[in-house]
Amino acid sequence: MMFSQDLRGRAESLLAAARAKGLKIATAESCTGGLISGLLTEIAGSSDVLDRGFVTYSNQAKEEMLGVPGAMIRQHGAVSEVVARAMAEGAIRNSTAQLSVAVTGVAGPGGGTDEKPVGLVHIAAARAGEATLHRECRFGDIGRSEVRLATVVAALELLQPLV
Repeated sequence: MMFSQDLRGRAESLLAAARAKGLKIATAESCTGGLISGLLTEIAGSSDVLDRGFVTYSNQAKEEMLGVPGAMIRQHGAVSEVVARAMAEGAIRNSTAQLSVAVTGVAGPGGGTDEKPVGLVHIAAARAGEATLHRECRFGDIGRSEVRLATVVAALELLQPLV
């Protein structure tokens, strides 16, 4: 089993709630590299809820797959609130989903700066026709795998209220 029973339970709950309302989900992942989609697909029957997952690790992928403006990335950096929001909204525009969650961050061990330290992650959750939610997480330099897993948990928490 790749994910803890607790995390699988959270995913099952999210999928069941979305299924009950006929909602589809798309993910747009940078620092997690597909872990959120991976968790959701650990649950049998997830195919009727999970539409698709975008792994947009490079800035070019964010632009091409999600429509994030290059100028926005250059001005604010890929790890920023505006880019996370644009990723979440782009995932909805470029899928059949009504819900999306997007993550972009610095997982480490390198790549951090004083302004954007290792463990900084921006998460956005969107529902078509509603305001996009955002959460900034500062997990600290707790290890690459730990930052990525903490991001998965925080992403599910942010998305849940939109279902």
